[in-house]
Amino acid sequence: MSDKGDKVAATSQNNEDDVLICLPGERLCRVEDNVIVGEGTYEQGGYIYASKSGIVNINESTETCQVVSVHKPGFHLTIPATGDVVTARVLVTTPKFAKCAIFCVRNILLESSYRGVLRKEDVRETEKDRVDIYKSFKPGDVILARILNQMEQSFTLSTAEAELGVVIAYASDIRKNRIPMVPIGWGEMQCPKTMIKESRKVAKVLPESSIKLNT
Repeated sequence: MSDKGDKVAATSQNNEDDVLICLPGERLCRVEDNVIVGEGTYEQGGYIYASKSGIVNINESTETCQVVSVHKPGFHLTIPATGDVVTARVLVTTPKFAKCAIFCVRNILLESSYRGVLRKEDVRETEKDRVDIYKSFKPGDVILARILNQMEQSFTLSTAEAELGVVIAYASDIRKNRIPMVPIGWGEMQCPKTMIKESRKVAKVLPESSIKLNT
C-alpha cells in the first residue's frame, strides 16, 4: 500500500503554492515524534489518514512539532460521488480491468484527474463471463462511466448501462490516422477513412437529460 508521505513532507518544506489534495481514508504519512494528527485526520496503525476530502495542510505548532490536517479549500473542489456519471480516458487495459483517468464529473471539467478502475464484471449488464476487456476498450479511448464506489486512492467505475461506454476512439493505426471512428453497432466501431472495424463497448449516446444523474 502506498501513501503520500513523501509528498506531505515535500509540501511542508516547499512554498504555499504546493497543494496536495486527498480523499477520505487516504494514507498521508507516518506518525512520528514530531508529526501529529490534526483536524480532518486520524491515526491508525502508526499512520495518519484523511477522514475527509480536501487539501492537506502542515502547520508548525512548535519549533519541533508539525500538525497534519485536512481542510476544505476556499475554491470549489469537485470530487466524484457514488452514482455520478463521469468522463474518463482509458490508460491501461489488462485481462481483468482497465485503468482510467477521470477528467470530467457530470458536466464539470476537472483541473486534475482522478484514478478510476473499470473491472471486467462491470463492463456490461449481461453475459459478464464473456466480456473481453481488450475487445471492449483500448488505451486512449474516451468513455462515459458511472461511479460505483470509492476505494482508498481511486474510484470503481461501471459501463454496464447501455448509455455508458466508449464515446470517442481511434483506430489502432492512430499514428497514421487521427479520424475518430464511428459506431456501427453496440459492439463495434469503424474508421470512416480506412474502413477498419474494431470491437468496443460502445455507448448508446443519448441527450444529457436522458441520463440519470446523481443529485
